[in-house]
Amino acid sequence: MIRGITPKLATLVAALAAAPLAQAQFSTVSVYGTLNLDVEAVRGTLPDGSNPTTFRVSSNSSNVGLRGSEALGGGLSAFFQVEYAVAPDEGGANQPLRDSFVGLQGDWGSLQLGYFLAPYDDVSPLFGSVPTYLTSILSTSTLWSQGAQSKQNGGFDTRLPNSIRYDAPIYNGFTGSVQLSLGESENTNLRTDHTLSLAGFYVNGPLEVGLGYERNVEIRGPSLTDQALSFAGTWNFGTLRIGGVYERLRYETLSGDLTRNFWGVSATAALGPSGTFYVFYGHAGDGGGSAADGTRVGSLARGPDSSADQWMVSYTYRLSKRLMVYSGYNYIGNAANATYNFYVNRYPVAVGANPSGFVLGTAHSF
Repeated sequence: MIRGITPKLATLVAALAAAPLAQAQFSTVSVYGTLNLDVEAVRGTLPDGSNPTTFRVSSNSSNVGLRGSEALGGGLSAFFQVEYAVAPDEGGANQPLRDSFVGLQGDWGSLQLGYFLAPYDDVSPLFGSVPTYLTSILSTSTLWSQGAQSKQNGGFDTRLPNSIRYDAPIYNGFTGSVQLSLGESENTNLRTDHTLSLAGFYVNGPLEVGLGYERNVEIRGPSLTDQALSFAGTWNFGTLRIGGVYERLRYETLSGDLTRNFWGVSATAALGPSGTFYVFYGHAGDGGGSAADGTRVGSLARGPDSSADQWMVSYTYRLSKRLMVYSGYNYIGNAANATYNFYVNRYPVAVGANPSGFVLGTAHSF
């Protein structure tokens, strides 16, 4: 048994890995994963008014999975992936499903069905904390997309169930993706809840730009539609990469629309052959729109003093192609009525508190 994997998952790994030998279903099947752990010193004013420094060990999107492909002839191939989260910090007792799908690929692009992140999420690597895998408390999805929130609570950077996704091939530097997630709610006869996610990208030498749009229909409740629009870009100077992003969120509420603007800038610099330095600043504006003051969706509230700032810096060093160590600091400056928190491994702070944390971690891919 692979250490850290439950007997049920180990049985699945063994069964699927053996399937090509027994039935010749897939020409290639591989086991892969990432173990990403860190030691954190986090703090922020708690609901009881105290402000302790808490030391903890956290797992950051650690995972294990299987992927395979089969050539079908005529330029067509089939592919699949089954991926589970693992929790090596706590013994791996809980293993929810991550990006898992089956699909077909050809010269016309690819089509897949399953449960996975949407095209809107593909915008984040243009400006986000790629050196630390866009995860941990160092993630730049803290403010962007309300990434710490579930889909039912107004978040946009989440995996979508019951999904159909098409990815177009690259043509003269352009490519795009579209995904439809059918909510299939059991609480309504019409089952009209769904998510539509779109993204388009253009690459030309050192320039890369992306535009993403996502629309959630009746996910938070009947007759409520949420929308997110992001535009991001990056210019690669070689040893220095500069990125930027603008985002507009709009939520329908019972008292009117709730809106928010966000912008951020980042810089990624190569320090020698193995080191990478990353710095980010993002600002989420006050909640606006026609909704009543105090109306809240996720961490966003309507009215003054609902803005937030994020400062983040990190350094990563690769010991090998698959192993890296990293350190960093993240600070979220909430205004008096804001409640933004870490993207993962959240800290239970009070409204208006300023969560922050130092990180020292390592990640190993296999």
